[in-house]
Amino acid sequence: MKDRSVRSLIALEESASTARVLNLVAARRQAKLDPSMNEHPFFENSNLNGSIFVKHRVRPHELDLFHNPLSSTTKIMAPIDATDLRLGARYLMVGQKDFEQAAIDMFGEGLRPGRRDRQVLDLIDELPSLDPFLLREHLKRHGIDPARRYFAISEPDLERMYAFVREQVMALVRLSSGQSSNSVFAASRLVDKLLSNSPDEGFGPLKEVLRLSDKDYADGVFGWRGFLYYKWVLTDLTPQLSEILKEVTEIRARGPNSMETTDYLPKARIRLEAAIGQALKGVKQMLSVYDEAYSSLTVDGQPTAFRDFLLAAPAMFMSLGEQSGAVQHIASFWRFRFPLGRRVAVSPEELMDIFLDFEDGLQCVTNPDSVDRAA
Repeated sequence: MKDRSVRSLIALEESASTARVLNLVAARRQAKLDPSMNEHPFFENSNLNGSIFVKHRVRPHELDLFHNPLSSTTKIMAPIDATDLRLGARYLMVGQKDFEQAAIDMFGEGLRPGRRDRQVLDLIDELPSLDPFLLREHLKRHGIDPARRYFAISEPDLERMYAFVREQVMALVRLSSGQSSNSVFAASRLVDKLLSNSPDEGFGPLKEVLRLSDKDYADGVFGWRGFLYYKWVLTDLTPQLSEILKEVTEIRARGPNSMETTDYLPKARIRLEAAIGQALKGVKQMLSVYDEAYSSLTVDGQPTAFRDFLLAAPAMFMSLGEQSGAVQHIASFWRFRFPLGRRVAVSPEELMDIFLDFEDGLQCVTNPDSVDRAA
C-alpha cells in the first residue's frame, strides 16, 4: 500500500464502525473482554472476522475490474498483520471479475456460495450502508445473529429510537383501533412488531387493505422500517452536522504544508459544505415521499399512496441509505477523531486524507457539477 493508503487504514482501524465502515479489527480487541463475541462471531473465518469492510465508491480506473458497471461496492480490507497496520492490507471488492476464486484463496472454503460466511457477506453487500442498527436487523431477518457488541448500539439510543417510532405509528394505531385510551399501549405493541424479525405479523389487517402479496408486503415493511430509522437519524444528524461543518471550515492543521495540501484543503472545505448540504436535501426529499404517503393513509383514509410507497420502498431504501450513510459516516468519524470540546492536533496530510475520504463517500450520492457550482 502507498503511504496515504496506510494512513487511511490506520485511521479506519482506530475509529469506531460507522455507516460506511464496519471495523471488525476493533471488535476483535473488544472480544478479549466479552466472551460472547467469540461464542457468536460475525464470521467463522478468523481472518475475515478481523477485517475492515467499507462501502466503497468505484473509481473510473476500477470499472474494468467488474463484469457489470457499479457505482459502489463492498470492499474487504484484511490487514497483513493486525498488530502492525503499517504493513498494509490485502483487499477484495465484492463483484470484481475474479472475486469467487480470490475470496476462497484469501479466506478459505467458507466463502463458497451457500456457506454461512458467504451468506453473511452477501447480506452485508445487499445493504446501501453499514449502519449498525440496520445491519443488525438485516442479518437477524435472515437468521444471522452475531453478538450484539459487534454493532455498538447503546441501550439509550435504542430506547430513543423506539420512542420516536412509537410516536410515528400513533396515527396508524388511532386509525385502526379508534380507541384513544389504549393508543400508547397499542402503539408500543406495533413498534415491537415493526422492529421485530417478522414485522409483518403485527400488520396483517393492513396487508389485506393494501392488497399486497406476502413478499411485496414483507419487503415493503422492511423498507418502511428503514425509512422510520433514517427519519429518526436525521433528527439527531442535522444539528450535529451544522456544528461539524463549522469545525471543518475553522480547523487548522499543525505542521508544514506541502504544495498539495496548500492547494487542496481550502477548496475541499467549500466543496464539502456544498456536498453535505446537497446530500441532506436529497435525504429530506425522499423522506417527504414517505410522509405524504403516510398522511394520505392515516389522515385522508386513502391507502393507494401508501401501497405505492411500500412497493417502491425497497428500491428507495437503497438510495436513501447511500445518501444518509455518507453524511452519517462524516458525523461519526469526525466526532470520533475530534471529540467535542477538545483540541486535537492534526497534520495537513492527515486532514487531507480525512477530507478525501469524506468527498469520496459523498461523490456517489451528489451531483459533482451542482457541488462545483455551489462552491
